Amino acid sequence: MANPFQFLQQVKNEADKVVWPSRKETVITTIMVFVMASLAAVFFLGVDQLFRAVVPMVTGVGG
Repeated sequence: MANPFQFLQQVKNEADKVVWPSRKETVITTIMVFVMASLAAVFFLGVDQLFRAVVPMVTGVGG
C-alpha cells in the first residue's frame, strides 16, 4: 500500500495524462448534442401525436 505522498504523486501523474478537447472540438460536440436532442424531441413529438390519434380510435374512448 502506498503512503499518502506516493498516492498524491500517482494521482498527479495520472492527471497529467488527461487530454482535454480543444475549444473547436467542444463547440462542435455541443452543437451535435443540441441537434440530436432536437431531432429526438421532434421524433417523440410525432410518435406522441400518432398515439394520441390512434389510441382513441382503437379503444373507442375519447375522441
